[in-house]
This record gives sequence, structure tokens and C-alpha cells, in this order.
Amino acid sequence: MRPLPTSTEAVVFDCDGLLVDTEACWTVAESAIFAAHGHPFGPEQKALVLGRTVEAAAEAMAQYLGRPGAGADLAAELLERVRQELSRGAAALPGAVELVHACRAAVPIAVASNSPRELLDAALRSAGLADCFTYSFAADEVRSPKPAPELYLTACEALGTTPQRSVAFEDSATGVASARAAGLYVAVVPSLPGADLDHDWRGASLLEPELLTWASGLCRGSHFTAT
Repeated sequence: MRPLPTSTEAVVFDCDGLLVDTEACWTVAESAIFAAHGHPFGPEQKALVLGRTVEAAAEAMAQYLGRPGAGADLAAELLERVRQELSRGAAALPGAVELVHACRAAVPIAVASNSPRELLDAALRSAGLADCFTYSFAADEVRSPKPAPELYLTACEALGTTPQRSVAFEDSATGVASARAAGLYVAVVPSLPGADLDHDWRGASLLEPELLTWASGLCRGSHFTAT
């Protein structure tokens, strides 16, 4: 594991399962769809859809459930179910608010999410984080969402920095692949317990004391270093 960089120019956060406890909303929706087709929903099934766009998750579901060609219908159902769950509210995950504020005080920050704009905005509002980000980017605003690098490349460009001088915080393999392909330093806090994710730094939660210490010492500099 590589140390967290002590000098960086930007931090880009995933949202679902990393900043906001929306994975519970997604899991309720996904479980209902699997149950309607006579299938259980556990860690194995969750791993199939975690971090994917609505459309990609629905296609994975269609294949798993033996319903090729039903991806569009399942995507519409999944979106509506998640929308209903999010309307009940979703809280910020432990440590998220503190870390976001600490990073924001030092360097430009953004959100890069594989959710559509509608769900991203709802999640950030519900968690009290909407006003923390000048820039946020959703899956339906780029041509190629995660695991492609476009979301992270777009965020870094908007923040006026290069990926090599930026840090990504992720919770899923799909998101990690995107950040890695874009060239960012990758910090992971897995939302699926026991997930073996590629990473430069890994923590159990955003409450890790090391994170606030690191964020409090950030400064926008001309060199990207690690200690």
C-alpha cells in the first residue's frame, strides 16, 4: 500500500457507497427485482451490479436472470425503485462530511458518479453535501461512464489539474478501474465487505484517523509527492 500523497492539486470523490449511504437504497431495489424473478440476492449478486450505471447493472441482471433483451425494462424498473427509496432519504456515511470539508479547505474537489444526474443530486442533497461541491459529474453527462476514465478525466479538467496530481476516492471495482485508467492515485474504502480492490491506499471507512490528518495537511503545490 502506498502512502497518501502529501501534496496534491485536487480530490475527486465517488458518491454512492462512498460519501452517501445510498447502497442500501440500491440493494432494496435490486433485491426486489431479483425476488420477483425467483432469485435470492446476496453478496455474489451485489458484486455483479455494484458501482455500475443503471443501464449496465440492468444488463448484468438480465443476463443473470436469464432474460436477455430485457435490459431496458429492468433499467426502467431499477431507476424507479431507487428513486422511491432515495425519496425516503440517505445519510452521509461516517466521516464523509468531515473529510469533504477538510479537503475542500485545501484543494479543489469534485464528485464523479456513475449515477444519473437525478439520483446524484438527490443523494448529495439528502446527505447535506450538495453545497460542498462546485463541480459534480454524472454518468448521463459523459459518453462513456465508469469503468471508462472519462468521468475522472472530465473532473480533473474542470478542476484545472492533471490526473497524475489528483486523488480519487472509490468504493467499487468499477470505480477503481475508471480512476486507475484515468491515472489518478486511488484510495479505496470498499462498500462490499471483503472486496479485493486494486488500490494505492485502502481503509475500512472514511473515519480512518489517517485521512483527516492527511487532508488537514494538504496544500496545492507544484509537486505530487508521498511520504
